[in-house]
Amino acid sequence: MTYHSLILDARERLFQAGQGEQAAQLLMVELCRQRDKNLYILMNEECDKEIEEIYKKAVIEMEQGKPLGYVLGYEWFFGYDFIVNEDVLIPRCETEELVELVLQKFDEKFSNRDHVTVFDVATGSGAIGITLNLEEEKMDVIASDISQKALDVAYKNNEKLKAHVNFICGSMLDPFIDRNLHCDILVCNPPYIPDEEEMEHSVVDYEPHVALFGGEDGLKFYRDVFEKAHLVCLEHAFMAFEMGYQQGKVLMELSRQYFPDACIQVHKDMSGKDRMLTIEL
Repeated sequence: MTYHSLILDARERLFQAGQGEQAAQLLMVELCRQRDKNLYILMNEECDKEIEEIYKKAVIEMEQGKPLGYVLGYEWFFGYDFIVNEDVLIPRCETEELVELVLQKFDEKFSNRDHVTVFDVATGSGAIGITLNLEEEKMDVIASDISQKALDVAYKNNEKLKAHVNFICGSMLDPFIDRNLHCDILVCNPPYIPDEEEMEHSVVDYEPHVALFGGEDGLKFYRDVFEKAHLVCLEHAFMAFEMGYQQGKVLMELSRQYFPDACIQVHKDMSGKDRMLTIEL
């Protein structure tokens, strides 16, 4: 079979499985990239037998609901190639916007500083903290996660991408408090999906529930961070959180209860939905 015919066959199968029309081509693009082949030049040629075998097996996995990132074992985030497996969430493009927002605020508030301490809370694969450290050498990043298995993935990404992030295991802010550590910037993409919310099978059947669900209303971990933030945040610190697109109003009200004198803003993502909350002390 040619590369083109393989993709056409897989496209219909994956579309029927709910993976989207582009999944078949994205999979082939990545497999060819791994072997330094230009798919668009080879499109009408007979497919490499090794690639064909791997491709067909991967399509079967994706038909069963397995996300592309887990099939490949990596996901692109902010231009970096992050290892992922079922111990960590697959980084999303919305989270890239959170990183961009933090970098922007860094330039506004801290660019004249030699070093700034950043806490990446609930780091998962390490995508946020590692990216911040790679993009801004003045950021000294410490990242936490309650899952040691997730931290094992983050360690590998840190080494692979030659970043210099330090990692500690524990729930949300607790490991920082236990070590009497303090930060200038706190960034967090917590579990924020309400426990009973229905989700796509490709997410709920494969991605770690500990990183998805945030209690009955999805706000459990925000409350935990808000309540303890004064124990870790230095004067004039900046906090940035990702959130569900329907949580903007309630998180604004909740954060004002804890930080009545702070500058609190809800920021929209590229699709115009509420996606990020910032708190400037």
